[in-house]
Amino acid sequence: MKKIFLSFCIALLFSFSAIAQNEVSLNTSKGDLKGTLLIPEKAKQPPLVIIIAGSGPTDRNGNNPMMMNNSLKMLAEGLMDKGIASLRFDKRGVAASKDAVITEKDLRFEDFVKDASAWVDKYKSDERFGDILIAGHSEGSLIGMLSAQNKEVDKFISLAGIGGMASNTISKQVASQAPMLSAQVDTILVDLENGQTVDSIPPMLFNLFRASVQPYLISWFKYNPSKELAKLNKPVLIVQGTTDLQVDVKDAEMLYQAQPKAQIAIIEGMNHILKPAELDRMKNMQTYSKANLALHPELLPIIVSFVLN
Repeated sequence: MKKIFLSFCIALLFSFSAIAQNEVSLNTSKGDLKGTLLIPEKAKQPPLVIIIAGSGPTDRNGNNPMMMNNSLKMLAEGLMDKGIASLRFDKRGVAASKDAVITEKDLRFEDFVKDASAWVDKYKSDERFGDILIAGHSEGSLIGMLSAQNKEVDKFISLAGIGGMASNTISKQVASQAPMLSAQVDTILVDLENGQTVDSIPPMLFNLFRASVQPYLISWFKYNPSKELAKLNKPVLIVQGTTDLQVDVKDAEMLYQAQPKAQIAIIEGMNHILKPAELDRMKNMQTYSKANLALHPELLPIIVSFVLN
């Protein structure tokens, strides 16, 4: 959807290595969504973390057809090793949820929010689990914080989530990577922010602003993450890496200003896919295709401590 900018603390003394891994389904009016439920067998009523993937055709594992990094799979398995259950799922139209299709011109941001909320409803009364948490990555952070306004969600985790409107992030990313297009992009963004579609799109911007995707962008641009996070009256963890090329540390600081009771963790040397990386763009992007590269070592201890305390 956003090709123009190349993508869009307690140490436990034991490990829950035995697991129950279940392929699960969620029925919707447009078809079934598919996911993976990991349950540590030795844990009694473990907390359940519902993991929401980021933008584009990203699957439950954090991968897309162009690159495989397994970041969300590693996150889920890392949580399981510490006695924490997780659900991660393919978004509608993606991977095993490919049959749950809404045409691009009819898709709205709220559809993803409804899907996340439906997964919460599916497990909120499940006696196998204790607390229900949502962890949203990238675009999934905003989806997650909207879903976390459900009273059944006990805690919320933002992973590399933007702090302002998505249109502002797109504008900044284009300015840094294709400055010659900034003026045209910003003009289009203003119209979309105002709920107006744009008929004439320059060929170089077609992938980003094609007519069929504009209604989705309009629906997405309605939400300011900082304002939505401020509505949450529950524990919040904000996590951001310093070598993230897509989302800035300033975004995490914006979220924290909106929710000063939150915990915030700025992880030195962690990039957008939650892995150790340099700021050098080429070296950073190479990690996106390294399926066996481990998550940043500081990430899981921070999340585990928040979940269990």
